[in-house]
Amino acid sequence: MKILDERQIKQKIKRLAIQILENNIDEPEIILAGINNNGTGFAKMIHKELAKISDSKITLTSIRLSPANPIKDGVEIDIPLEDIENKTIIIVDDVANTGRTIFYAMKPLFSILPKKVEVAVLVDRQHKSFPILVDYVGISLATTMRENIDVQILKVKEKAVFLS
Repeated sequence: MKILDERQIKQKIKRLAIQILENNIDEPEIILAGINNNGTGFAKMIHKELAKISDSKITLTSIRLSPANPIKDGVEIDIPLEDIENKTIIIVDDVANTGRTIFYAMKPLFSILPKKVEVAVLVDRQHKSFPILVDYVGISLATTMRENIDVQILKVKEKAVFLS
């Protein structure tokens, strides 16, 4: 079942960009750190929208980790940590389910002192097992653990989010 179509996704991105800007209006720079492929793709969409409405410096980076085994395979961030110290960092992903992926994506940040760390997701599910608060949410869904969220935003004819 389709829960978001392309038009709705674009509306969510515009709203999220405005909220991010409003909550960080005095920040000289905001770091958007997308997790893996879909998170980075979603971060790029937010970045593009922020560029339309703000002259603030918005830096885009990627965080890579294996959601299945984040400890064994490690966590990598594409920007030197000293470049993001004492800055506002927004971790971006497509879906927040248990919070585990977002929790481990923050691991590199523990070796520096950021000014603030926030989280933005397109879909927030109500199954948190980790202490993750999502600050910016496109849509919040109460689903069963058996249901699956499929976010199609990369290399597709039409962007959409499905629940199955």
